[in-house]
Amino acid sequence: MREHIVSPKVYFAVFATLGVFTVVTWSVAKADLGILNVVVALTIAVIKATLVVLYFMHVRWSSRLTWVFVCAGFFWLAIMIALTLSDFTTRDWLTIASQ
Repeated sequence: MREHIVSPKVYFAVFATLGVFTVVTWSVAKADLGILNVVVALTIAVIKATLVVLYFMHVRWSSRLTWVFVCAGFFWLAIMIALTLSDFTTRDWLTIASQ
């Protein structure tokens, strides 16, 4: 099995990018964007998670089988979120509480 050797410059660049996105997340949390606060914060979180998975977990240079398992994990996460949201949105107490 051969390994891919990553330059320290790549690690520092990804680390700096994660730091910048952390500051951006903090500044978005301080700003009042209304309903867009959640959308912007989750978008930044997905970008940061993608960087961590691709570079620090070495998925970018992994085999296709690793990619299949990573995609399967995200597919399973999507299923769990969809099931949770379907349960949450069909509760009767939501309509009673909003009156």
